[in-house]
Amino acid sequence: MEVLNFTEFRKDLKSSLDKVSKDDDVIIVSRGNNKNVVVISLKEYNSLKETMYLSGSEKNRKRLQESIDEMKKGKFSSHSLIED
Repeated sequence: MEVLNFTEFRKDLKSSLDKVSKDDDVIIVSRGNNKNVVVISLKEYNSLKETMYLSGSEKNRKRLQESIDEMKKGKFSSHSLIED
């Protein structure tokens, strides 16, 4: 994570955006009056939105946690993908 003021961010906009998209880095752009912004890649944004959606209901959160707990205990199996 990198913190840049607005002037620094604007000066190196292309390289900053490249860093975010290529390295999945996060940049905080510091602005006055507590109006800071966060720059993340679309991939990271979509991942956050999916996590929020999947965690949106108590029933789904419980099911996901049960699955994670089973995996940590080694209760899972691997399968090959079916080729067309």
